[in-house]
Amino acid sequence: MTTVFLTGATGTMGKAGMKEILRFPDRYRLRVLARPSAKNKESLLPLSDQMEIIWGDLTRYEDVLRGVTDSDIVLHVGGMVSPQADYQPRKTRQTNITAATYLRDAILAQKKQPKLVYIGSVAQMGDRREPLHWGRTGDPVCVSPYDHYGITKAWAERILTNSPIKKWVSLRQSGILHPAILNNFDPIMYHVPLEGVLEWATVEDSGRLLERVCREDVPDEFWNRYYNIGSGQQYRITNYEFECLLLDALGCPAPEKIFNPRWFATRNFHGMWYIDSDVLESYLHFRANIPVKEYFRELSQSPSLPPSMRFAIRSRLICLSRLVPHIVKLVMYLLALRKEHGTQWWIKHNRQQRINAFYGSMEKYRAIRPWRELNLHHPSDQAVLLDHGYDESKPWKELSLEDMRRAAEFRGGRCLTDEQELKKSETHSLSDTPLRWQCAEGHVFEATPRFILLGGHWCPDCFPWPYADEPDSRPWQWDKEARHNPFFAQLWNPLHDKDEDNTYGPEVFDGWEK
Repeated sequence: MTTVFLTGATGTMGKAGMKEILRFPDRYRLRVLARPSAKNKESLLPLSDQMEIIWGDLTRYEDVLRGVTDSDIVLHVGGMVSPQADYQPRKTRQTNITAATYLRDAILAQKKQPKLVYIGSVAQMGDRREPLHWGRTGDPVCVSPYDHYGITKAWAERILTNSPIKKWVSLRQSGILHPAILNNFDPIMYHVPLEGVLEWATVEDSGRLLERVCREDVPDEFWNRYYNIGSGQQYRITNYEFECLLLDALGCPAPEKIFNPRWFATRNFHGMWYIDSDVLESYLHFRANIPVKEYFRELSQSPSLPPSMRFAIRSRLICLSRLVPHIVKLVMYLLALRKEHGTQWWIKHNRQQRINAFYGSMEKYRAIRPWRELNLHHPSDQAVLLDHGYDESKPWKELSLEDMRRAAEFRGGRCLTDEQELKKSETHSLSDTPLRWQCAEGHVFEATPRFILLGGHWCPDCFPWPYADEPDSRPWQWDKEARHNPFFAQLWNPLHDKDEDNTYGPEVFDGWEK
């Protein structure tokens, strides 16, 4: 029997995975780690006879170690996510990065290491608007300015996958479709560009994935790699198409009736269609393949909807908005004005850094056209591949130090490890050997080829650390990175004007960290 340690069992994806794993009591012994809050106890205590519950915290090493010890596989799903992460960036940093550090240390402390499944995020990859709206693992990690959740997920992935853990996998989750999303009204909804794209993943698919990655028949070749999670072709939609599907499920008018296009940012949010999400499906076979329009209809009828939302939909009270859309539009405008993440609040208070990050400039904001003049087309289905800087047709095990040198040069740096050092390495393959690299700024760091080439990461000393309370605080300086890193420039330059100042430092709003 396989002992599974799951973090995040009370969150959206974790709960779906927990329910799926509990369907196989003859196959798995499940233990979960959860904070002892009243809400969590109400959710988990009824299941205490089916699994072991560790009441504790991801930021306490003793609690993490207890969960890891004698486990066969660790599913690390837990942590702070948006929108909470947007309002509590320091707490998000402390929680997500501390949890990754403790998990790494606890796994390495085991005589027999459990396998690790880390749930990463599409947020690590940043803004991928057309014509770069198709992406794959190995593309540059490029977290959008002010996306503190994305920053912590990228750092956590570095901690866990660039480590001596023997068997790991990073599954980068997309946006999750689940019933509560119908009730998710927060100003950050306007951070999403209408012309942006996302390949969504359903919560049911995500739950099945977590169970199936625990199965003993998952081949060895699956491990020590990065994969993108998505529900496939049907779920590759634009953000405008998402708004239409969502509002229709709620019985509300079309976006043109209740929104002003200026309320929506025009850039700086994550999201892409995956060139390679079918690779994960080929290993784990987790998709139900329900047509996306049918899935949205099912969401509006889900028994797990919040009671107030279920009553509103069933009684068709929301349909009154068809008769008085101007009232709904006023409510939506007030949401966009809400401090401190409302896009209209930035405009009203001239928050220049935010305006520049999400619109380009005040001039570009004012130039946004009305609905009838917008070109909200479905982008091209033709994928544009970014160059990863090495011969990808070559079998992975046949890559040499010369391949590493070429990859480093394409990133504006050097691979400093030579053949003599490589021979002294204790690892069995080049791909798992920590090599010494140097970036264009002269920083020297260690990382495995898997982490650099398959993960899309690079220099930790150039990567943003936007926390003013830290001595090594670093702003987002992607313009600077693009000037000497061709690998990164092919993603950044086509989506940003050369005359823009895209350096963004830490900022603090009144009310953060309450």
